[in-house]
Amino acid sequence: MTRAYVGLGANLGDREETIRRAVDRLAAEPGIDVVAVSTLRETDPVGFEAQPRFLNGAVAIETELEPVDLLTFLLGVERELGRVREAGVRDGPRTIDLDLLLYGDHVEDRHGLTVPHPRLTARRFALEPLHELDPKLRLPDGRAVRDLLDAQLQ
Repeated sequence: MTRAYVGLGANLGDREETIRRAVDRLAAEPGIDVVAVSTLRETDPVGFEAQPRFLNGAVAIETELEPVDLLTFLLGVERELGRVREAGVRDGPRTIDLDLLLYGDHVEDRHGLTVPHPRLTARRFALEPLHELDPKLRLPDGRAVRDLLDAQLQ
């Protein structure tokens, strides 16, 4: 089993209910055990700012799934919960967003999979829940999530 962290986000519809359903779907999947869920927090949109505020958090899981299989599963849950990805639209409104933030000490960038998440270190809304879930968490390169969060706050 590998400890992985999945970012949770939504800014359309009943955000809290959709996130709860996503976590329930994770917990029901063979090969995935939900270990902990962070507090959900209201956040401002990043990038495309003309949209509703987000509700963001993260979930810690233990999984037997390989990283690409976990990502495929997460994308399927997004579709089940009404996420529509429009070509050319990035950072737009969404019913649910499930980002594979970390997968153990695994580092990969191929076939549409990048772990750690490529924008993790620049996103306070992802770093805060990770720190809440594990205050001693470090990225595969050794950087402490706490230090990255502190840098965001300065």
